[in-house]
Amino acid sequence: MPRGSKKSKPRANAPPSHRTLRGQIWVDCKGKAALTEPGADLLEQIDVCGSLSEAARRLRFSYRRAWMLLDAMNHRWPQPLVHTATGGHQGGGAKLTELGRHVLSTYRDLQIQLEHLLDSAGDPFLPAPGASPIRRSV
Repeated sequence: MPRGSKKSKPRANAPPSHRTLRGQIWVDCKGKAALTEPGADLLEQIDVCGSLSEAARRLRFSYRRAWMLLDAMNHRWPQPLVHTATGGHQGGGAKLTELGRHVLSTYRDLQIQLEHLLDSAGDPFLPAPGASPIRRSV
């Protein structure tokens, strides 16, 4: 439940609330997550600002979390998704590779496809037309 929202008690004899199907996509490689929603968000922010530390700040991730997430992603794909350069006098930086851009774009496209699929499914939990309503025993 989102922060700040109040949980209301269902009323007796109230019609069923509108339900929305939700889904998540992640990519596994050898049983380990190779790309998740937070990973995709991190890749997007790196692409926008060119810095792992700035991307972490924007997402409110600790630098350690961002680094570990990026390191895991880079090791679970055949080639790195991001090239990094350590800081110093010239400054560091992070840049998505061609594979990183392709993976991110494909992941976001799949998310949209899944949303459309779930939206078009309607509410599969409603009784079939003509079926008798389910009665709850008290």
